[in-house]
Amino acid sequence: MSRKGLSAWRFIMAFGVVSLLMDFVYEGARSITGPLLGALGASGAVVGVVTGVGEAAAFGLRLVSGPLADRTRRFWTWTILGYVVTAVAVPFLGLAGVLWVASALVIAERVGKAVRSPAKDTLVSHATAVTGRGKGFAVHEAMDQVGAVIGPLTVAGILAVTGDDYAPALGVLAIPGAAAIVLLFWLRARVPDPAGYETTPTAGETVVPGQSRRLPRAFWVYAAFTAATLSGFATFGVLSFHLVREHLLPVAAVPVVYAAAMGVDALAALATGWLYDRTGTTTLAVLPLFAAATPLLAFTRTSWLAVAGALLWGAAVGIQESTLRATVADLVPVGRRATAYGIFAGIMGAATLLGGALTGVLYDVSVPLLITVVITIQALALALLLITRTRAVHPAGA
Repeated sequence: MSRKGLSAWRFIMAFGVVSLLMDFVYEGARSITGPLLGALGASGAVVGVVTGVGEAAAFGLRLVSGPLADRTRRFWTWTILGYVVTAVAVPFLGLAGVLWVASALVIAERVGKAVRSPAKDTLVSHATAVTGRGKGFAVHEAMDQVGAVIGPLTVAGILAVTGDDYAPALGVLAIPGAAAIVLLFWLRARVPDPAGYETTPTAGETVVPGQSRRLPRAFWVYAAFTAATLSGFATFGVLSFHLVREHLLPVAAVPVVYAAAMGVDALAALATGWLYDRTGTTTLAVLPLFAAATPLLAFTRTSWLAVAGALLWGAAVGIQESTLRATVADLVPVGRRATAYGIFAGIMGAATLLGGALTGVLYDVSVPLLITVVITIQALALALLLITRTRAVHPAGA
């Protein structure tokens, strides 16, 4: 139990509801960002630049917000601020009448994620010390993805009823956003210091707020494994482009496939999280395998195989968003964890950008070449994972 009788599992579940509600908000918006910007006069290039800048901000700015969260120790403040930015930006996006305002709000929503994520992951990591890293992060991610399924489907339904009116479709997202902020303040009042869950540091750790000890070498090798995997990982944008270009699915069906992939994301997070607590980083070997298999299925000219590839993509994302984060908590001392999460997210962002660009360019050149390059990169990632596992078993080398 922690303060005022809120157990670690109840804390994770409550935080999971917050994430569910906020994913309802921002995944609902992200599912129609491209068409919305297009309706305001954006070209394909502008859509690409705006969404690309947004994703770069969502990951890159965590290099700043992570160390600041560690330095100030105001994890709740950073978490709440980031969620408020998202909760405000999304509903106003539906009211934006000009392209530059809508573009600014799209980027602002992503900035909100950058502000909150390292601090939020640190808060959740404390409770997972009790529940098991893998299971704790997996349950949180699974609840998160429930919102990622409901949000796009809700927006799609409202658009269908209103004749593609973006204002009510995005305006309704203010309701789950407000509910998430209220729940977040309640949760902070119940558990003002989640570090209390982590009463027993792992071997070699010293819980010293603001400690300046360098991040372990094992963390950097693990980050290299993650970077290699993501640099050979196709984005859903490229996958959906293929679905429409090859006339495998109508445009209206693409958000439904995305929602289904988010459902698979949740199941994969739960499965690998459970396995991680029993087998450690060996579980992560499935990530490069899934990443390598995705283009083999997704870039075929058979509808059901391409959809299967998109669902496999969802499974890989579920592992990235849950078990990858759980491992960081096991590799890094408590007092440097937000910094580590910020750096880790920055590396993920750069690798994701590279992966999207690489697979997109190779798709235009040759699909067989794309598949060959992706398999080669994922083989390298597996080798780096083996090194990470060795260092985890022999931490003295860190």
